[in-house]
Amino acid sequence: MNPWISVIIPARNDAKALRLTLDHLQFLRGIETAEIIVAASGEREETEDAVAGRGHIIWPAHSTRSALMNAGAAVAAGDVFFFLHADSFPPLDALAEIQGVLRDRRVVGGAFEHRFEETVWSLRLISWINRRRYFFTRNYYGDQGIFVRAEIFRYLDGYRDLFMEDLDFSQRLKKLGQTKIIHMPIITSGRRFLTWGPWRAFSFIVWVLLLHSLRLDTQRYAGHWDACGGRSVKQ
Repeated sequence: MNPWISVIIPARNDAKALRLTLDHLQFLRGIETAEIIVAASGEREETEDAVAGRGHIIWPAHSTRSALMNAGAAVAAGDVFFFLHADSFPPLDALAEIQGVLRDRRVVGGAFEHRFEETVWSLRLISWINRRRYFFTRNYYGDQGIFVRAEIFRYLDGYRDLFMEDLDFSQRLKKLGQTKIIHMPIITSGRRFLTWGPWRAFSFIVWVLLLHSLRLDTQRYAGHWDACGGRSVKQ
């Protein structure tokens, strides 16, 4: 019998964080009814050791986050796709919550609330500001754990290969139906913010978000975010 949900994790040279996330996923209620797909690039041996048979690994030809997630979705068998960053920990009832929300056929997808793992006051404030944003706009970032009905994902042709692909996808998604925020936080590492400086990183995101809103080119800034520190790319 096919799984009802596919958990798709893009992993780019991030085996250590991936191992911890997969450890956490084993405790999710109902995880035995799901499939886990890791779409990976980079450190092959380390990534395979981290997965250790707890998911299906694929190695797509292209390594952007969009390409990895699209490749994972292409081989996924679930009726629902749940995209999870390699350094994120969903709530233990995440799968049941997604299933409950999607009982309403008007709902095409959604995301969770977001909270940084670290208790640094600046990260807590940034999370609070970000929470106001997505409550009002229903525009989601990837570290909120975006979920979507498989047929809707395919209708949208997946993620576009651009910087802030998650924001672009959620904007296109909400044009097709209702999207819902699940009022439980996904816990995500704030290592990139702490490495670059919380307010410097936040200011950068606000600047790129402004450019995106004005439909100006943001792709040239992707390299700056990649180089800002840490090993994962949190677009």
